[in-house]
Amino acid sequence: MGPDEAVIGCTGKLVVGTRGPAGPGEVVVCVRGGTETFLAWSDEPLPTGADVLVVESRGTRRVEVVAWTDPLDELDALTDPAGDAS
Repeated sequence: MGPDEAVIGCTGKLVVGTRGPAGPGEVVVCVRGGTETFLAWSDEPLPTGADVLVVESRGTRRVEVVAWTDPLDELDALTDPAGDAS
C-alpha cells in the first residue's frame, strides 16, 4: 500500500519516543475524525510525550515526524484570563 497522504500535516503525541536514525517510536495522530497509531521516525531522538507534526508518510502505518509547538499556545500565554493582552 502506498503513502497515506491524509496523515501529512496532522499533529500527534509520541507514546514511545523516537531514537533518531537508530529506530522508530510510536505516535497517536488525530486524523480522519479520530485517532490512529503509527510507527514514527524522526531525524533527531524525540522523547515520549512530545507533541509532533507528521511531515511525510512512509507507507502503511509509518510516518516521519518533527517536534511541534502549536503557535496558538504562545498566543494564549500572552493573554490574561480576561482575554486582555498583558
